[in-house]
Amino acid sequence: MLRTIPLQQENALNQRVLRIALFTGLIVLATKAEIWFGGPVPFTLQVLAVLLAGMLLGARDGALSVVSYLGLIAINLPVDSASVGAVAFAGPTAGYLVGFVPAAFTVGWLVERSAKRTWQQWLAGVVGIAVIYAIGLTWLKLVTGGTWSQAWQWGAYPFLGLDLLKALLAALLVDVMARFISR
Repeated sequence: MLRTIPLQQENALNQRVLRIALFTGLIVLATKAEIWFGGPVPFTLQVLAVLLAGMLLGARDGALSVVSYLGLIAINLPVDSASVGAVAFAGPTAGYLVGFVPAAFTVGWLVERSAKRTWQQWLAGVVGIAVIYAIGLTWLKLVTGGTWSQAWQWGAYPFLGLDLLKALLAALLVDVMARFISR
């Protein structure tokens, strides 16, 4: 059940499906804002969209929006950052893609239960980023055959400050977006 954005009792299922689809689309759009820093992992706004999905839709529906996004990739739609479709699941960024699901769930779970203030939502976002990095860096190390230091250098170091800012932006946007989506 959506806990962050209240549902009207009539049409609750339709509202949930629509909100999940909306955030799936937002994640797709977030892949298009990308910058390559020369390594195997690009900078995108996907982390921001995933954090917002968890914060606004809650654990279950936030994770479902990411699963829906991954489903689009699995059926070979070029909606990943490299626009390669299902091949993305064999590439160096696959761990990040998969890590988006537990990150959205974790952030949603934290916000549903206790993160009602902006700083608490930011901390929930930081925990979500840690989940993404844990899975993403592990996969990056395995796929590239590099060391942990190299995985950190390629897949976390250039992005950490920006991702912390994304978590702050997500926390700041929660109330504004919740009012907009609730209409």
